[in-house]
Amino acid sequence: MGNPSGVRLDGAYEIPNLWYTRCPVPTPLGLAVQLGYFRDEFASEGLELKSLQESLDPAVKESHFDHTLQNSFRQGGNIPAIWARANGRDTRVIGLNWTDESLLIITLHGSGIRTIKDLKGRKLALPVNPGSIDFNRATALRAYYKALELEGLALKNVELVDVIAPPTIEAGSDVDTSGRRIRRRSGYFAEIKALLNGEVDAIFVKGVSGLEITRALAAHIVTDIGFHPDPKVRINNGAPRTLTVDSELLEARPDLVARFLKRVVEAGDWARQHPNETHDFIARETSSYPDLVRAAYGDNVHHNLDTYLNDEAINALSDFKDFLFEHGFLKSNFSVPDWISRVPFERLEADSAYARIPA
Repeated sequence: MGNPSGVRLDGAYEIPNLWYTRCPVPTPLGLAVQLGYFRDEFASEGLELKSLQESLDPAVKESHFDHTLQNSFRQGGNIPAIWARANGRDTRVIGLNWTDESLLIITLHGSGIRTIKDLKGRKLALPVNPGSIDFNRATALRAYYKALELEGLALKNVELVDVIAPPTIEAGSDVDTSGRRIRRRSGYFAEIKALLNGEVDAIFVKGVSGLEITRALAAHIVTDIGFHPDPKVRINNGAPRTLTVDSELLEARPDLVARFLKRVVEAGDWARQHPNETHDFIARETSSYPDLVRAAYGDNVHHNLDTYLNDEAINALSDFKDFLFEHGFLKSNFSVPDWISRVPFERLEADSAYARIPA
């Protein structure tokens, strides 16, 4: 992809711009962008923050998944971040965020499936999507695994049916002139088609798009494990979400990375004080509406946009990484604790001018 990040090969480190990317879901990074925090932080130094989604270079866009672009930050679903690390990308996790979302298994009325127990022996759709890492497939498989486990069942007790999605541009790969993210994914097209054609008995959907589909189909919700009282049941692509940075930038400019992290943390603080505005922001991020935001992410989603590094979230990330490796989504294993860098948070904690650091 050339050298768009401005790192000279002679060893001197130039940073004419920083890159960032986030998924079309609730993230404090996305909120910080909308609030203009990064512009305020870096503009006086001539540093420009650029979104991967705004680039016309396919290789730059692909860094949303493989994190090959230097001087870049990413906050979003953890599967691409884990996959990139397993593939040898030298990144570090500098923060985690846990925002629950609806994780639904749905079926058509008349299927005879009312509860999780009724899934035994039935056909469940497992998506096959083009791309470097099929995070949709991994997300669905994990949801089935945890839901079945609640009733003493396992994946071997159901029939998993591959449903192949048509080629699409991934969700959130564009932004319109108003700042609203443009949804590009097929919207579970393959899964819906298989369900309506009787090829499968149930499908997995999530978030605002999942609720839209559920309502459009007048479908029966077999279960929604996204708000289960046990957080271990809720661990998936979005819980916890990772904030990662390329290691070279962290090593060369830990001060700059700490300042970026500070602004992400401050966005979470702002959200707590501005619930209605936060719901509107998430609606723009997800190409949806505030009522669906509340239904998909909870009425208190504005309280769940903190970024931190605590043992519960790190252990959850490690648990999910193990699941991905055991089910063949990763070509190599690695240690999640070794992937974590506490340097940026430590720098913030040492800054007396910044008193509030989440636990």
